[in-house]
Amino acid sequence: MNAMSQQDRAAPVDAADALAFRAAMARVGASVNVITSAGPAGRGGFTATAMSSVTDDPPTLLVCMNRRSAQCGMFLENGVFCVNVLSNDHVALAGHFAGKIADMEARYASGDWETLPSGNFALHDAIAAFDCRIVAHQLVGTHYVLFGEVLGIRHRPTGHPLLYLDRA
Repeated sequence: MNAMSQQDRAAPVDAADALAFRAAMARVGASVNVITSAGPAGRGGFTATAMSSVTDDPPTLLVCMNRRSAQCGMFLENGVFCVNVLSNDHVALAGHFAGKIADMEARYASGDWETLPSGNFALHDAIAAFDCRIVAHQLVGTHYVLFGEVLGIRHRPTGHPLLYLDRA
């Protein structure tokens, strides 16, 4: 077994250091997702990597959304969201929903969407789409954690997910 060089070893950091935390999290690869919501409060969407499964009984996942987002109230009022797992062909779309395009209608115009029974929008060629009903939410620091019970799933058998690593 090869010994790690001093340069390759993880440096200890103060647990309260937010900059060090963000730098370390940048080294963790994650799928890129567009989270959509549609309902009585309107239509919105944002790009997120903070998404994870919670349990498979009942199928539930979580999404984290910055509390300063102007869309927080709309997502909570609609009570639904859809996680669209992007493929490596969706780099431009990810940028649009990350804020490179401010107008929501223009964001949606940059993709091919299907309306789900919940009223949410699913990207037609997403790697996977999870249609969810918000069953709980909690404010933790700078973000809301939205827990969604999965109402429906669409996925395709081919394609490669878009991954975010080292801030790119």
